[in-house]
Amino acid sequence: MRRHFFALLSFFLFSISAFSQTIQSPSEFLGYELGTRFTNHYQVVDYYQYLAKASNMIQLEEYGKTNEQRLLQIAYVSTSENLGNLENIRKSHLANAGIGTTTNSTKKAVVWLSYNVHGNESSSTEASMQTIYELITKKKAWLQNTVVIIDPCINPDGRDRYVNWYNQVASIPFNSNQKAKEHDEPWPGGRPNHYLFDLNRDWAWATQIETRQRLKVYNKWLPHIHVDFHEQGINEPYYFAPAAEPFHEVITDWQRDFQTQIGKNHAGYFDKEGWLYFTRERFDLFYPSYGDTYPTFNGAIGMTYEQAGHGMAGLGIVNDEGDLLTLKDRIAHHHTTGMSTVEISSKNADKLNTEFKKFFSNKEFTYKSYVLEGDFDRLKKLRNLLDRHEIKYGYTSNVTVKGFDYESGSQKSKNIDNNSLVVSTNQPKAKMVKVLFEPKAKLSDSLTYDITAWSIPYAHGLNAIASKTIVAPKNNPAIGVSVCPPTPTAAAYISKWNSMNDATFLSTLLQAGIRVRFTEKAFTSNGKTYNSGSLIITRSDNKKVEKFDDMMSEIAMKSHIALSPVSSGFSDNGVDFGSPDVKEIKMPKVAVLSGKATNSLGFGELWYFFEQELKFPVTNLTSDNFSANTLNSFHILILPNGRYTSIFDKDELKLLKNWVSRGGKVIAIGSSLQTFEGKDGFGLTKKEMEDEKDETTIISYAKSERENVSNYITGAIFKTKVDNTHPLAFGYNESYFTLKLGSNAYDYLDKGYTVSYIEDNKAVSGFAGYKATKNIKNTLVFGEHRIGSGSMIYMVDNPMFRAFWENGKLFFANAIFLVNNNSFEL
Repeated sequence: MRRHFFALLSFFLFSISAFSQTIQSPSEFLGYELGTRFTNHYQVVDYYQYLAKASNMIQLEEYGKTNEQRLLQIAYVSTSENLGNLENIRKSHLANAGIGTTTNSTKKAVVWLSYNVHGNESSSTEASMQTIYELITKKKAWLQNTVVIIDPCINPDGRDRYVNWYNQVASIPFNSNQKAKEHDEPWPGGRPNHYLFDLNRDWAWATQIETRQRLKVYNKWLPHIHVDFHEQGINEPYYFAPAAEPFHEVITDWQRDFQTQIGKNHAGYFDKEGWLYFTRERFDLFYPSYGDTYPTFNGAIGMTYEQAGHGMAGLGIVNDEGDLLTLKDRIAHHHTTGMSTVEISSKNADKLNTEFKKFFSNKEFTYKSYVLEGDFDRLKKLRNLLDRHEIKYGYTSNVTVKGFDYESGSQKSKNIDNNSLVVSTNQPKAKMVKVLFEPKAKLSDSLTYDITAWSIPYAHGLNAIASKTIVAPKNNPAIGVSVCPPTPTAAAYISKWNSMNDATFLSTLLQAGIRVRFTEKAFTSNGKTYNSGSLIITRSDNKKVEKFDDMMSEIAMKSHIALSPVSSGFSDNGVDFGSPDVKEIKMPKVAVLSGKATNSLGFGELWYFFEQELKFPVTNLTSDNFSANTLNSFHILILPNGRYTSIFDKDELKLLKNWVSRGGKVIAIGSSLQTFEGKDGFGLTKKEMEDEKDETTIISYAKSERENVSNYITGAIFKTKVDNTHPLAFGYNESYFTLKLGSNAYDYLDKGYTVSYIEDNKAVSGFAGYKATKNIKNTLVFGEHRIGSGSMIYMVDNPMFRAFWENGKLFFANAIFLVNNNSFEL
């Protein structure tokens, strides 16, 4: 009997060994040792597809494509039995979150490993191949109670941008000298995606195609564990959990504790190998749009792992301590933490399920419902975002709601309009609702890694009330816009101007060759009042347009615009259509500066805005060989965040000023304003921070970092006053909530128009150091300075930041189309 048993055991072990030998390792498949060169994305895809065919322990799911048409896919890794029951496992898991029901209760650990969100942090995709290979060949026991989901490359466009460059310039063998060309990655670098967005700041805002497609599959699972693999500077030891403070208050004690357990498991492997590491520093869990925080706020143990390397390391580099850091080292470290994560998750599968269920059961919040009023277009924009996160919402009847009023910053009772949006916490995504909508997130530590304020009502420009009681929605959905049929008897069509949808509509009209006017003063026609900025498309202006009425109706319908036909240009009150205050909007030729002088993310925000939101043509000019003489072919120059003092020397500033005086327009954003501060004729004066240092006070080295925080503003929201009689502010009320990303401050424009400005320097939400806060009192946010026939438009705060501050975008559209639109002859 024993002989028979050992015979079976031997056969079983031989079968496992034979099976392992039939599956090629990454090195065998690729034809080179992993870590001796960078693998192109298509080769990574090929290897994963090979594994899926060679093993019954892997299933692939294609979830989309990038802007450059590279494949996005995930791999499910588990036993063949689990994969055969995958849908039941998924439903049972989601039932623990209160999403759906199931009769099949399974307690599997669900672990999601995300690699290469930053394209030039490229070791992690390489490590993913080794990890998936060893899971199915050496660690099958872990997969009995665990489903591992691997996304081998979140950002293929950025990765290939880096890898292709590196493979072109690298020495053979690699040159480890830091001064070598292969360690000097050119602008814009491989970190961002196609549109130069940081995908690790986009989880919550979901502006990018990679994020939007990933969220669809992520929300099908909501894993117990999510790891985001990164790289940092070449001199840093490895970082893994637990994270640093501040932790957002929705994070549970269990989530904190299990991070520590995971970290200790990693430490055991690293200590054995003699690898250095650090924990509980730098990388906090507060800002909601990271690859660690977003999963955490959706019930996971969300973690960032950071390996030394980044875009500088290449295949090998000698760091400042004289140690050689190779790609093989980086792969080994990421591979080790990936395997360790799966191991400890498998050991704690039951506990992970129990605590995951508790996370979604606890819904004790101060505010239970958020009621939001606003323009249909703005509410639609928010609904689209909520749909992407599978957050439930409804619509109100005419009710009175008592609670925190976002506009006034105080408790109020308010009559709510019919069809306002209501988002409540009596749903599975309750904690995510709190995080995104709460007026002011509780901050346990002012030393943070990113912005500290993001509240959606402020970001989207919606009037809101946070109620301590549930506001019941009605059953009927909101009413959409009505379609305007072709109206041949109309003297003109009128359209409102208060949302980005209106700006995109204008963009479409101009490109279709339709002449459009806007009013600088309010008027009434057919008993309806139209505010400043309203668009007027007259029949007399468009006599040469064939099928004018059909075109107007079709474009309006596709743009979801409610046009108002009017029979006469003679208004009931206010300006008539022939008034000097009703001005034509010329079709401008727009240029935006890019290249080494610009911040790549700042340029990307504008590139994305023009192509994907405004849908208006823009020309990309490189700053590397820029001259103001180039501008003779353009009406508008946009300067993203950047450092341009080396480009605009005295002679170039003179040429620029001459171009502006002839009718040109410069839109300067954020740090680009430094180019013009104190320069003669540009009207911009920086407000310097007063030095309050007490010479008798000695600050210790250990306390210096925290002491300096008083000089900073780390992404805080401030309420500004607005001159909405100026075209730059058409479509706005008399106040605007700005997201201030730094402490730079400028005086009011003495010889220009100060359109948006800060009087009350108390932050509405987020952290602002007391010295920086004192300095921004009575300072500029947005303004216009005239030079001859043209304009300098200054935007101290960046309204395009990460494409999520929706309420700022109309200021930018106004700057393009409505402010001093001379469009001089080119």
